[in-house]
Amino acid sequence: MLTGAVPWPPERAARYRRDGYWTGETLASLLRGAAEDHGERIAVATRTERISYVELDRRAGRLAAGLRDLGVEAGERFVVQLPNRPELIVTCAALFRLGVIPVLALTAHRRAEIGYLCDQAEATGLIVPAVQLGFDHREMAAQIAAGAPSLRHILVDGDPGRFTALSGIDADPAELPPVDPAEVALCLLSGGTTGRPKLIPRTHHDYLCQIRGTAREMGLGPQGAYLAALPVAHNAALGCPGVLGALWTGAKVVLAASPAPDEIFPLIDAEGVTLTTVMPSFLPLWSAMADLFDVDLSGLIIEVGGARLDPDLAHRSEQALGCTLTRWFGMAEGLLCFTRPGDPARTRLGTEGKPLYPADEIRVADPHGRPVEPGAVGELQTRGPYTINGYYRAAGYNAGVFTRDGYFRTGDLVRLTAEGDLVVEGRIKDVINRGGEKVSAGEVEEYALKHPRIKAVAITGVPDDGLGERSCAFVVPVGEALSLAELRDFLVTEGLAGYKLPDQLELVEALPYTAVGKVDKEALRAGVMA
Repeated sequence: MLTGAVPWPPERAARYRRDGYWTGETLASLLRGAAEDHGERIAVATRTERISYVELDRRAGRLAAGLRDLGVEAGERFVVQLPNRPELIVTCAALFRLGVIPVLALTAHRRAEIGYLCDQAEATGLIVPAVQLGFDHREMAAQIAAGAPSLRHILVDGDPGRFTALSGIDADPAELPPVDPAEVALCLLSGGTTGRPKLIPRTHHDYLCQIRGTAREMGLGPQGAYLAALPVAHNAALGCPGVLGALWTGAKVVLAASPAPDEIFPLIDAEGVTLTTVMPSFLPLWSAMADLFDVDLSGLIIEVGGARLDPDLAHRSEQALGCTLTRWFGMAEGLLCFTRPGDPARTRLGTEGKPLYPADEIRVADPHGRPVEPGAVGELQTRGPYTINGYYRAAGYNAGVFTRDGYFRTGDLVRLTAEGDLVVEGRIKDVINRGGEKVSAGEVEEYALKHPRIKAVAITGVPDDGLGERSCAFVVPVGEALSLAELRDFLVTEGLAGYKLPDQLELVEALPYTAVGKVDKEALRAGVMA
């Protein structure tokens, strides 16, 4: 396995193979069998483009061959920062075939995040769009390349400027060496709890285990169509079952540029979408706008996750949209709990449901790691056939978040109902869930403290009707007090992604501390909410 990734203990690995969770298949075969089985059927559709399985497979094969001719070899890491376009799918499929590991980044990430990912992954390649939503990714790539000695290839989707056009990487396909199913297939990003995000290494074994199971549970097959309304770089839209699950089962992938109603409702109608994934914050807008579009949503299942969902909002949204909602709770590190479309409404809309597989081992523990009484609230800990055993190149951090017997400490506070369904009650970790995007308070604090007029700072989440939580910065100033706009502009110049910028600024004379010397963020939140 890739150096820096943590393998499963041999006994558990043998059990997952024996019980059929790990089948020996790899993502390198993505599209190949489907091209033979489904031929000219549409594999990917956007508002302007429709691509067959045969054509998608052809493009992936030619890109893989072109990268090989550039000297790219199995085991290398490429940071991939592309929006919801067919090129993202083609790129990932090509890298899987080569055994090259895509590190999937959001297009909202900026120099701070992308530079860190290139350094942490020791990436040899970076793939970016030319310009996305007015931001020139080529300029960012040039800045990163100046300080990233491992980078050998910078490829651009669109006008490449000084770099190489992704579309120009092309060669006749040839036989490639087989890929080891136990090897890392891709790296996702953690929401981050202390400082910068961690890399989550997902193997072919475990990620295929995830996408096969979720596709089956959600009834996604060759006659279905999955709409990627969220960024495909997110685990939710990538593999739950997401884009990869749809392609693996022969369904159609529909790519949306955004979750805006005027984008997604016409796509749902035109492409016969049967499944999609959204954050709770989009439900009120979709519900309010649905009547403006002549679209029948009765055959649509919506997976709702990424943030806490109020059961009343779930009921109202389902009635307004005329579709079926399922609730999801999961993490890019592995474990997925969700309600199934056939569950009773009380369970389906009022809980996070049950784990994907019987082999998902979960326990609810008190602060000392001991199991709590049935029905009591505690920290969710888990291990299983698609939950990682450690973050990439993070041995010290892993020692704190994985128990000695291999359980992942999620940092989420949960309880189990008498029927065994999960209910999320809160969290332990210092993460702000801003509209489904996880923001590490520690990372933003680290950058904010570089401002010469900030003596001390604490970032925390406060309730927000639209986002679920908004980010609030409590600042102890030095000299002249700064404004929220000044703080946000400074963080932008430091290269921080826009969704991580504070939404609110509170100037304070001093930060409160707990008895053990930590900043008392509960007291800060209480003061804002009073």
